[in-house]
Amino acid sequence: MGARPPRPTTGRIDVAGPVGYLQQTLTLDTDATITDLLGIADTLAALRAIESGDADERHFDTIGEDWDLEARAAQALHEIGFAAADLDRRVGQLSGGEAVLVAVTGLRLRRTPVTVLDEPTNNLDRAARSDLAALIDTWPGTLVVVSHDRALLERMDHTAELHAERLELFGGPYSAWRQHLDQRQAAAEQAARTAAQVLKAEQRQRIEAETELARRERTARATQQHGGIPRIVAGNRAGRAQNTAAALRGTQEAKVRAAERARAAAAARVRREERIHLELPDPDVPAGRRIAESGDGATTVVIQGPERVALVGPNGAGKSTALETLLGRRAATAGRVGGTLFTDRVGYLPQRLDNLDERASALENLRTVADSLPPAALRNQLARLLLRGAAVDRPVSTLSGGERFRVSLARLLFADPPAQLLVLDEPTNNLDIASVEQLVAALSGYRGAVLVVSHDEQFLADLGVDTVIALDAGGRIAPDAAPPANR
Repeated sequence: MGARPPRPTTGRIDVAGPVGYLQQTLTLDTDATITDLLGIADTLAALRAIESGDADERHFDTIGEDWDLEARAAQALHEIGFAAADLDRRVGQLSGGEAVLVAVTGLRLRRTPVTVLDEPTNNLDRAARSDLAALIDTWPGTLVVVSHDRALLERMDHTAELHAERLELFGGPYSAWRQHLDQRQAAAEQAARTAAQVLKAEQRQRIEAETELARRERTARATQQHGGIPRIVAGNRAGRAQNTAAALRGTQEAKVRAAERARAAAAARVRREERIHLELPDPDVPAGRRIAESGDGATTVVIQGPERVALVGPNGAGKSTALETLLGRRAATAGRVGGTLFTDRVGYLPQRLDNLDERASALENLRTVADSLPPAALRNQLARLLLRGAAVDRPVSTLSGGERFRVSLARLLFADPPAQLLVLDEPTNNLDIASVEQLVAALSGYRGAVLVVSHDEQFLADLGVDTVIALDAGGRIAPDAAPPANR
């Protein structure tokens, strides 16, 4: 948290005053205290030294205007569910989400003129996201949030987009910006179509003009040869006709070139956003077909047919453990959620995408789950997920995060035979909004069952979840977690 924001490699950023900064991935000292994570240890030490009678001038310099810091810190901790006594609690005792909340609270306490939060909701559960939202809503200063969390972006006063190496600022939250962008895109596409039509019309007029000039030239030659006109008069007429034809050709060429430039300019204003449209193989999962069941001994939920099932709960409730237990990757524990599979055709997308062979190419990674398909067919499948050209043959370790994700998604969707159940563990973590939309588009064509762990409520809504299994803090299924037919 205490790291300085990275410096730009090109361009310039001018900021009047210090900048608070939350890194996307916190580097934590587990032996440090919450006071250290808040970034107020030196100030509290100076306050306590003065209280004990030490009047060293350096203590006063450290405190500055923060004489009420301890009281403000206690109040701030209370707002995120901690007690004042927790100031001396070890960071190693905190969950990842709790550590992020404490770090953000520390930045808020410092009251820097500008604060930057980089993907602050990654790995936060619903309760922690709610606490973070409350902090953001009352932030005392300018706050810059980098995020793909659409619910969080809706709380922003302005939206800035970095696209094609340009930063554009829009007044309003994400949804308003998206509406503005869609309208601008529609206008740009219409302008491009109109410019293309104008170009065609100019090209057609040029052809018609050339045809007419050719006809006149033929008539002039015939008249010169057989019309009985004196040679000198005919020559003067031919010269004037040639000059007129040259001027007309020049005018028509200029109009065509201008139309070509206008079309190119209009086309350049249209965003090239590729969409995923998949024709997926049928996994043969009819309605009512029992695919899996999950339970904690007291409550059992059955996944049947092409259902979309979400597994939700606070951090530490054991959601990922429940998935691994269901998949047979971990032994079942009494009193915790486990399960049984009724199919061996299961695709699994782990949270860290560690199911890929880093040294192998995207093509080779896909071949391991679809070895009956020829290379050309595998390349076509990858192309449907926007993986083309050199990216298909490069080692996965050299690909971007979005490309790596699409390789994992290809393994999931194009396995042969096709999976009847897809198990996804926090699939939208570290994905940008475009990649999340691509994931939803890909899954919309899948006709098997889906079991997903996610804190991204917008993603779950877009996915069209049928059943929600909610775990409590103890890892048990909440009594109202499933529809009555599944209890």
